[in-house]
Amino acid sequence: MKILVINPGSTSTKIAVYENETPLLVRNIRHSVEDLSAFPQVMDQFEFRKNLVLKELDDNAIDLQFDAVIGRGGLVKPIPGGVYEVNEAMKHDTLHAMRMHACNLGGLIADEIAATIPGCRSFIADPGVVDELEEVARISGSPLMNRITIWHALNQRAIARRFAKEQNKRYEDLNLVICHLGGGISVAVHHHGRAIDANNALDGEGPFSPERAGTLPAGQLIDLCFSGKHTQDELKKRISGRAGLAAHLGSTDMMQIEDNIEKGDTHAALILDAMVYNIAKTIGGAATVLYGKIDAILLTGGIARSEYVIPRLTERISFLAPIYVYPGEDEMEALALNALGALRGDLAIQVYS
Repeated sequence: MKILVINPGSTSTKIAVYENETPLLVRNIRHSVEDLSAFPQVMDQFEFRKNLVLKELDDNAIDLQFDAVIGRGGLVKPIPGGVYEVNEAMKHDTLHAMRMHACNLGGLIADEIAATIPGCRSFIADPGVVDELEEVARISGSPLMNRITIWHALNQRAIARRFAKEQNKRYEDLNLVICHLGGGISVAVHHHGRAIDANNALDGEGPFSPERAGTLPAGQLIDLCFSGKHTQDELKKRISGRAGLAAHLGSTDMMQIEDNIEKGDTHAALILDAMVYNIAKTIGGAATVLYGKIDAILLTGGIARSEYVIPRLTERISFLAPIYVYPGEDEMEALALNALGALRGDLAIQVYS
């Protein structure tokens, strides 16, 4: 089986070609601010990014002969996890999504390329809007606002399956708390193959992170909204983008922040310790969802490499369950394996409607 993987991000488009489980090509095509400034809306970048993918394949003498093309899933309506074949309903909802992000282009580009290849199918898998919450987890303190979840579903589920395989167990038989530590931080409760609770890591719930504000004092937030000092767009950026470490320290570069701490920056140490404290509290709260019956806590994402964060976090949560660390993330491999599993019949192909 030959798979093409397409993963559009805010400033890059990653592509990979797999033959079964073996990567034949992995590339990260960077986009400058000047490149993207020519496009008023994210969706306007469609042809630009698609053509770059095709050029990269051509430059590496890779023929357009694939069994499947799989793209990073977009911010469509909440759906259960799994592999979805791209269809007209999904394309319509992606084009009219309320939240615009480069990931919305993944399935669209995958489908257009697949349509030019006889017998080729197009998929997405475990997009950030995967919603398997138990009903009790949806209720907030106001009937005007139900809890929603936007999280690192793709990487979390891939790490969960990897851990299960290493333990000679089935993901569907395990109770796991998984924490993705990246620009945003998501904590999800995986109960027998379903993520029954997860925070909205994109725009306002859980611990603060390098780029996100996390849960904020509601009263103060309302006062800020009506202070007249900031526009709606400015305030949204102060929740997601210019928040967390970026707001407190003016940087999201963990290596630089940790280097500053080593050189005696006590303020940076306080802020980073506060982030660890908040992450630990969220993981501790997630443990109650499983009544404390946790097989393991898995830590993943780029910050899982941190020699400052991980020991301090582990010290706070090690009493809950055994901890396993999986630094970084491999969304490209995760997408490829999802497509491969779907083609082989190992994973059911879901229908988006």
